[in-house]
Amino acid sequence: QVQLVESGGGLVQAGDSLRLSCVASRPTFRLYTAGWFRQAPGKEREFAASITWNGDSTYYTDSVKGRFTISRDNAKNTVYLQMNSLKPEDTAVYYCAASPGRISSALDVEYWGQGTQVTVSS
Repeated sequence: QVQLVESGGGLVQAGDSLRLSCVASRPTFRLYTAGWFRQAPGKEREFAASITWNGDSTYYTDSVKGRFTISRDNAKNTVYLQMNSLKPEDTAVYYCAASPGRISSALDVEYWGQGTQVTVSS
């Protein structure tokens, strides 16, 4: 069992930046694919970004490409999501995710964090 704890959410204005962090409870996390999902009110949870266990490959949904960057520090059992040029439509609860295999949808996720709220005002 791996517990994931997110932090870094908050209320910002459009155009601002935020960095989310997710710390895992077990060092086996460094062998897992990690990702970020988000869920806006009334919508389904959607994939935002993922990164392979060694950080060699990253994947993004189209709406965040060029603005968000996922990275990880396996020595700290931590994955990050740097979010720049934030827009009101980025407002959502952001969830950290981990899985032994690839992550492209919520069905692929084995472990979830509790979520952190990101609110972007116009």
